[in-house]
Amino acid sequence: MRLTADSREPATARERRQRLGSWLATPTGGLVTLIVATAALRLAFAAALGLGIDESYMVAAGRRLQLSYFDHPPLAWWLAWAAAHLAGSDRPIFVRLPFIALFALATILIYRITARLFDARAGLWAAAVLNAAPVLGVTTASWVLPDGPLIAALLAAVLCLIRALPAAGRAAWGWWLAAGLCAGLALSSKYSAVLTIGGALLFLSTEPESRHWLRRPHPYAAAGAALILFLPTLIWNARHGWNSFRFQGGRADQHFHPLGPVVALAGAAVYFLPWIWLGLVGCGVAALRRGRREPGQWLLLCLAAPPIVLFTLVSLWGKTLPHWTAPGYLMLIPLLGAALARRAPPSPRIRRAAIATGLVVVLGTAAVAAAVRFDWPGRLATPLMARTGDPIVAAVDWTPLRNELARRGLLGRPGLVVAATNWLDAGKIDYALGGTVPVLCLCAEPHQYGLVAPAADYAGDDVLIIAPRTTPADIFARYRARFRTIAPLPAAQLQIDGREVLSLPLYLGRDLRPPAPGADRD
Repeated sequence: MRLTADSREPATARERRQRLGSWLATPTGGLVTLIVATAALRLAFAAALGLGIDESYMVAAGRRLQLSYFDHPPLAWWLAWAAAHLAGSDRPIFVRLPFIALFALATILIYRITARLFDARAGLWAAAVLNAAPVLGVTTASWVLPDGPLIAALLAAVLCLIRALPAAGRAAWGWWLAAGLCAGLALSSKYSAVLTIGGALLFLSTEPESRHWLRRPHPYAAAGAALILFLPTLIWNARHGWNSFRFQGGRADQHFHPLGPVVALAGAAVYFLPWIWLGLVGCGVAALRRGRREPGQWLLLCLAAPPIVLFTLVSLWGKTLPHWTAPGYLMLIPLLGAALARRAPPSPRIRRAAIATGLVVVLGTAAVAAAVRFDWPGRLATPLMARTGDPIVAAVDWTPLRNELARRGLLGRPGLVVAATNWLDAGKIDYALGGTVPVLCLCAEPHQYGLVAPAADYAGDDVLIIAPRTTPADIFARYRARFRTIAPLPAAQLQIDGREVLSLPLYLGRDLRPPAPGADRD
């Protein structure tokens, strides 16, 4: 009996391993493996890096909960605020957790979209491409930015739309309303979501079998649902002179840049990795040639075109950022997933490219994290950093500043507040000080700080000006009319992990006065 039992036990374990191996070889098993592995890497990455400049600004300036905010709609700000309050801490790992979770959801959604339009193998390839593109799988997937909830909400809206188009009866109402709610969440993440929504309208207007929906109430009910979720942003803007809309709508500089589109396309290629970008563009061109004969592919192309075309054209008259077109290229990923899945089994060239892409992303991310954590560039890059700014400094938290100022008796002094000379530094400083003292932004464009800590409210107070990358002559020239006196103080030398990272010049301004019109300049 004992021999029989012993002989059965290894067989049972072997069968379990075989079943597990068979399941992992399926698209569903591969998807779960991909999500777990990439989430673990992102958690390590999020724990290794301090908050970036935009992240510090959003977390610190968003400590006061509002219906919306100066730079963007509120959803990303709310997520960071909620994570900090639930965890009882705004450490980077905690405020980044919702964004890591949202990208895991986005991976599932793009798998489902692609599997529904093509097949499950194509869905797994699309999920892999999504995670391999650095602009999506690294920054959007783990940083406190509006792009995280935007991407997840857009993909959810697309999946609901795909389910709504062939539906009838109560199911049609359910899917259309769900699509509208998800579109509203996308609009509440970033204003550019309206371009993808416009792409859906373009599809309904041009695809013969779907055009009948424009004569039915369902899409209009979906639009109403989206508008309801977007109401907090509209109410906030109405109360604040529509300044968020005016800021985002006025970012072009009205000067002609003939090479702007080339720079914009090249930037997108770098952000996605050139070979992924070329594959996406190639699949988009192929879908355009097939036209409306393939409704699913036509839908993806209609969704992709508005962000890519508009921001590429806008680059002729102003500076654009490469990640602005990312939602457009996102919609081409299912096409690339299907193209890769058609090569079954994958050719050796595709296998090598997939392995190389994974290594580039993982090793590149690890190198960045190690450089920040251990300061590998060190002093070798000091001459360059003196001109361009130290990227390592931007990726570490300035938290030692709080103890340094407290040691000098500069925190908690009645009638003394802190100020920065631009909104980017204000975010880093405010996050470091943990909300213990008001932080002003003495500049022409204070962004959210012009609302949460307007300088006019602190007239008559003394101000500790913290001004990286400035000289006493700069400070005196900019602010001598704003104070009765300005005196330099010994700089704050910040040490992180036992090494000196940053020297912050300090100035004490006595008796803050209201600014003359146009007095502050960035």
